[in-house]
Amino acid sequence: MATIPWLVDVLRGAGVQVVVEGDWLNRMRSGSFDPIGVLWHHTAATSSATNPHPALNICINGRSDLPGPLCQALVDYHGVFHVISAGRCNHAGTSGGSGPIPVGDGNTLMIGWEIDYNGVDQRMTTAQYNASIAATAAVLKRLGRDSSYARGHRETSTTGKIDPSFIDLNTMRADVAAKMAGGGTGWTSIVDNATAGRFTASANWGTSTYSGQRYGADYRYADPVAASDAAWYKFNVPRTGNYRVEAWWPANAGYNAATPYIVATTTGNKTVTVDQRATGGQWRSLGTFTLPAGDANRVAVSRWSSAAGLVIADAVRLTEV
Repeated sequence: MATIPWLVDVLRGAGVQVVVEGDWLNRMRSGSFDPIGVLWHHTAATSSATNPHPALNICINGRSDLPGPLCQALVDYHGVFHVISAGRCNHAGTSGGSGPIPVGDGNTLMIGWEIDYNGVDQRMTTAQYNASIAATAAVLKRLGRDSSYARGHRETSTTGKIDPSFIDLNTMRADVAAKMAGGGTGWTSIVDNATAGRFTASANWGTSTYSGQRYGADYRYADPVAASDAAWYKFNVPRTGNYRVEAWWPANAGYNAATPYIVATTTGNKTVTVDQRATGGQWRSLGTFTLPAGDANRVAVSRWSSAAGLVIADAVRLTEV
C-alpha cells in the first residue's frame, strides 16, 4: 500500500500552516491507496475562532459506524492544516466518477481535506478557503495532475452527499489552476450589503433575513422597475489589472430571472444578467474584467429588469487574477 510521507513538507513548502497530529505516518486504514486527486469535504461541525477544530477527534478516531482516520487532513477555522494520515482514510466512499476521477474506490483514488464548518448555516472562512486552495495546488503539483483533479465530495458521491456547501467548485478549480500557474496570491475583497461605508442603496431597497442562503446577517431587495436605482458596492482596488467578479445571492422562485449586475471597468460599464431564482447560497462568477485602481463604486445591482420577481443585492467579491 502506497503512502504520502511527503505531505507535510509539501504543505509547508506551499506556505500552509501545519500541525502534525500524533503518529500520522502510521495512522491509516488497510487497503489500497494510490491517489490521483484531492477531495474537499465539510465536517458538519460548527467551528469558531475559540473552537477552531471541533471535529478533529472524530476525524482522527472515527465514529461508531465508521472507523478513523476519516481524512488525510482537517482544515480548522483559522486555515491551519491538522495532518492526520499519510495513508488510506475513510473519507470518500464509492466514487461515481467526476471529471477525470473515475468510478471506483474513492478512498484509493483521493486525498481528503475535511474543512471544519457545519455547511448548513455556516460557510467556510476565507482562511480555510485560501489554505485549502494553496494545499490542493501544491499536492496536485506533487502528484503531477492538473486542477481538474480537485473535486468536491458532492461531485463524486453516489449517496447524495452535499459537501462542501456554499462554494462554487468550478471557481475553486479555477483558483487552484491560478495557484498552480504561480498566481492566486493576489488581492481579494468582499463587500456585503451590511459592510459599513462600502454599500449604498436608496430607500426603495428593503432589508430581509428571509432566506437561509444569505451571505451575512441579511440582504437587500427591491421590485424591478424601468429605471436603474442601483445598489452599489465600493472597492479600493489596489492596482489596475484583471479581477474576477463574483456575486452571492439567496435563490428563490419569487426572485428575479434577469437581474442586471453592472461592473465599472477601465473601458466603461459592462452588464451581466443572472437568474436569481437559482444557484443561490454560493459565489457565482460574473466574469473577469479589467478594473482601474482606486477607491470607487465598482459593482452594482440594477433594478432595471424586464423580468418579474424581486431583485436581490447581497454580497460581491473581487479577486485579482
